[in-house]
Amino acid sequence: MFDVDAIRRDFPVLHQQINGKPLVYLDSAASSQKPQAVIDAVDTCYREYYANVHRGIYDLSEKSSDEFERARKKVARFINAKSWRELIFTRNATESINLVAYSWGLENLHPGDTILVTDMEHHANLVPWQQVARRTGATLAIVPTTADGLLDMAAYKKMLSPSVKLVAFTLMSNVLGTITPAQEMIALAHEIGAVVLVDGAQSVPHLPTDVQSLDCDFLAFSGHKMLAPSGIGALWGRKSLLANMPPFLTGGDMINEVHFDRAEWNQLPWKFEAGTPAIAQAIGMGAAVDYLKNLGMDAVRQHEIELTTYALDRLSRVEGVQILGTMNPELRGGAVAFTFGDIHPHDLASMLNAENIAIRAGHHCAQPLHDKLGISASARASFYIYNKPEEVDRLADALDAARQIFSL
Repeated sequence: MFDVDAIRRDFPVLHQQINGKPLVYLDSAASSQKPQAVIDAVDTCYREYYANVHRGIYDLSEKSSDEFERARKKVARFINAKSWRELIFTRNATESINLVAYSWGLENLHPGDTILVTDMEHHANLVPWQQVARRTGATLAIVPTTADGLLDMAAYKKMLSPSVKLVAFTLMSNVLGTITPAQEMIALAHEIGAVVLVDGAQSVPHLPTDVQSLDCDFLAFSGHKMLAPSGIGALWGRKSLLANMPPFLTGGDMINEVHFDRAEWNQLPWKFEAGTPAIAQAIGMGAAVDYLKNLGMDAVRQHEIELTTYALDRLSRVEGVQILGTMNPELRGGAVAFTFGDIHPHDLASMLNAENIAIRAGHHCAQPLHDKLGISASARASFYIYNKPEEVDRLADALDAARQIFSL
């Protein structure tokens, strides 16, 4: 049984009230809340065994190093990596994508090559490729979405050609909620010899993830969206590719030997982890993985389908609400972006805040997608393991009240 009430008791932040109104947190697509188990793991690290990793020949450092590397192995198993050496700790999905862009992209892309991305990408999976294209002479091409917010697979297939060297796409849109047909896209890209990067920032926290089954070449994701602390993320990469990529950053810990005229790099994964890492945050990410595995990712996904189904129905019955993306909950995640008449999303978010309802307002770091849709911004409610249908009702009721205030 997926007991949401029991889950909610694990999240201290959800227990508070403001002006006598319970918190309704509907912004998990931006960042999730943290369970007590994660808070305790970070606290224990700082209280009992914090020290720099990989360097100290004393008990605290050895304990800290062991826990740090144990967390890496947990995260690697969570996505079914073949080896923990393929799992690189970064600050977040953004840094993971930039690592691939600069370490793989600048080395392997040339004039005449094509980079394919979709029109629903987060800026983090668009701007790095814009920069790489400018520096290498490669061409950046955009795969469109259909009118109902799904990826246009016919267009994608037409755009695949021998010139395409990299395909980079989100597995789940942070605006439309769209779940892309990743396995099919990856297989088609590999048929023409392209490398594939998957942005899993939205998908890894919500869907069962198996990089061996997906058969992608890189997967980027963030800890803070999957119950872990901020400041920690991961890049999974195919070992054969990582081994031939130069370091993204250089300095301490990523080296094997250094002389005045040369340096030799450390082995994987440390070759890509220069300097002191986010030790406590990585340990917190390991605890977050434990928490999610205990729930079961199939159960997490089923809860989200049920809640999103309810939300799509309930919100669509509020006069003035226009939901972005497909209305099929099986084809989308729990991020539900919408417009509400001519009320600016920032005004709406401010009004909802007075009811202690937290949503996101803006272009959600997907400004080109909003431009395509002909809107400057949208409001977004996004759900996770601790959300309930009653919170959707509170949102819908507050929208009805806002409609009356603004005379929609």
